[in-house]
Amino acid sequence: MKILETNLKKGFVKVVPETFDDLWHLYNIIYKNDEVYAYTTREVKPDEKYARDKRGERVSVFLGVKVEKVFWDKLLGRLRVHGIICQAPEVIPTGAHHTLNITLNSPITIVKREWAKHHIERLEAARKTSEKPIIIVAIDDEGYAVATTAQYGVEVKAEERMRLPGKLEAEKRGEAINAHFKKALESLRQTWSETHSPIAIIGVGFLKKDFAKYLEREAPDLAKSVVDVKSVNNSGVAGIYEAIRSGVLAKTMARQRILEETEVMEEILKRLGKNERNVAYGLEEVRKAVDFGAVETLVLTDTLLREASDKERLALEELMKNVEAKGGKVMVLSTEHEAGAKLLSLSGIAALLRFTLPTY
Repeated sequence: MKILETNLKKGFVKVVPETFDDLWHLYNIIYKNDEVYAYTTREVKPDEKYARDKRGERVSVFLGVKVEKVFWDKLLGRLRVHGIICQAPEVIPTGAHHTLNITLNSPITIVKREWAKHHIERLEAARKTSEKPIIIVAIDDEGYAVATTAQYGVEVKAEERMRLPGKLEAEKRGEAINAHFKKALESLRQTWSETHSPIAIIGVGFLKKDFAKYLEREAPDLAKSVVDVKSVNNSGVAGIYEAIRSGVLAKTMARQRILEETEVMEEILKRLGKNERNVAYGLEEVRKAVDFGAVETLVLTDTLLREASDKERLALEELMKNVEAKGGKVMVLSTEHEAGAKLLSLSGIAALLRFTLPTY
């Protein structure tokens, strides 16, 4: 993310999204009633001022909309901002509805009545983020899966379930393994060729190490990108989530936001599982902990903020400010991966506490 200009006194930030992750960040920053300005196209109809013909024509214009809805299409990597036109050239009437398609490498300006600290931190984090996603390959006797990490979660690129012949059928097993590795390599190469990202190989049993050796023989260019080979207890996509959750890829993913979010969620669940009292969840319990100054880390889901009414969101942001004023940390978790989904099941908000709260 490029940050071209910041003027919080006037309430605006001008940025250029450079990756699909940047579009995801913007999705979590742009709220209802914000104003968003960008270049777009709009059809000038015959009844609009200065229209040139009866059929109308589509012209390129710079305009602003007061946001009503924001749409994120993860599959297409597309962000759309729908609202009422609040500023536009004379050829375009204000008050009409319009949808801005936010595209990569094109500047947009976001105007808010007040910028929350977590919004600015999110933009700064996106600006500083330069690491490539990690490609994780889970492979064993029951199939393989290829996925990439992103700041908004895990993207499964390919998965195939099957079962190899047993070790007693040595000849059949050897042929089947070779065919299995060949298919996995094809899927891996297709994903790797897009980003040339680091590769981590995980799996149950010894097959993962054999696949790493297979890459050295058959695809030395990919083999150079392999940074880790680790064991997990589950196959396929479940194994990938296990690797992230358990921390076996901590070295590989040291700078990945998703790992940080997973670690804090696992700590919350661990404390809850042990019935410890230095953890809180649900808005009422968390607010009580904040009032006592007990919150070490406050976590809430992106959807809790994004889908809240203006009044509810202002109350949540006030809660976040209070935590930070008392030396605590605030994290907004993505619901596009397992950690955020788990937090959503706990009402979308929880906190790790410095000390247990008094009971009455």
